[in-house]
Amino acid sequence: MAKRDYYEVLGVSKSASPEEIKKAYRKKAIQFHPDKNPGDKTAEENFKEAAEAYEVLSNPEKRQRYDQFGHSGLGGGQGGFSGHDMSMDDIFSMFGDIFGGGFGGFGGFGSGGGRTHRRTNRGSNLRVKASLTLKEIAHGTEKKIKVKKYVTCDSCHGSGAKGSDGYSTCSTCHGSGQVTRISNTFLGQMQTTSTCPTCGGEGQIITHKCDKCHGEGIVRGEEVINIKIPAGVAEGMQLSVSGKGNAARRGGVPGDLLVLINEVKHQELIRDENDLIYNLYLSFPDLALGTTSEIPTVDNKVKVKVDAGTQPEKILRLRGKGLPDLNGYGKGDLLVRIHVWVPKKLSNDEKKQLEKLQESDNFSAKNAASEDRNFFDKVKDMF
Repeated sequence: MAKRDYYEVLGVSKSASPEEIKKAYRKKAIQFHPDKNPGDKTAEENFKEAAEAYEVLSNPEKRQRYDQFGHSGLGGGQGGFSGHDMSMDDIFSMFGDIFGGGFGGFGGFGSGGGRTHRRTNRGSNLRVKASLTLKEIAHGTEKKIKVKKYVTCDSCHGSGAKGSDGYSTCSTCHGSGQVTRISNTFLGQMQTTSTCPTCGGEGQIITHKCDKCHGEGIVRGEEVINIKIPAGVAEGMQLSVSGKGNAARRGGVPGDLLVLINEVKHQELIRDENDLIYNLYLSFPDLALGTTSEIPTVDNKVKVKVDAGTQPEKILRLRGKGLPDLNGYGKGDLLVRIHVWVPKKLSNDEKKQLEKLQESDNFSAKNAASEDRNFFDKVKDMF
């Protein structure tokens, strides 16, 4: 099923400020919060959809790509954040902070559902470059990239503990990751909730650290990542592959892999957005007599007919021979710009032949001015 527009999901306009987007997300999250709608799958999906929309629109860089290219600009289904693919705890760990810690949990409903809100670590993002040829850009491609990064420790499976009895429940917060304090003020009793200082919000204490990762749950390693790149991307565009960045400490949420597009220049074709430009150099006899020339395209070569009397700087348009639009709105064109090649040195015989042609009225430059006047006379007649 096609994704809804993110602005529509949050109920804001495309010109909404960051504060308006944050306020709209908070309202939606409270409305569809699982603790407020127990057992309601539709509400849970709406909750995840709102989180996905907020993750994109609250990030200036992702919002700019989304405004320009839509959902395709976020990686063609490969990149960015997908709220529908994440657990509820992942969403809480990413966005729960916008609600503050003094409301009894996320959105004020944390105690109703019995959910504990342990702090979840998040791995850092990684950035790599992907160099693409025009042919790869025209058809889309897959790239396998070997990335050196932090990976989950295979000895403790990311827990950081040695064996199943290598950790215990925090005695301070009793596994909730939070501590609640009640203080007396002149306004009455005030209750505040904050991260547990003993376990750092994780709810557990490691008693026996893993020998390999020393309790971190991650080690230096590498991974070969398969990246699907949609057709029509451009230089400087950034795609995001969710969950392929650095692994997080002790079983947290991994970061993302950010792929920066680098466009390899073609030897003959020049890119102008979705159009391609080719400069075709012909001799004066070719332009005067007409000729057929072979033109390179992204995939192969095609022949084009140049009519007799074609003037320099004329542009021949080969429709649909350019690059595809990233959002699927057709293809650009291949523009063939005609140039005349003038030799810098001539033999004596060549000079004599050209001097003889100069004597012909048909080769006089005055004819060009005459043709221009005839053209404008025809335009006047049309009005």
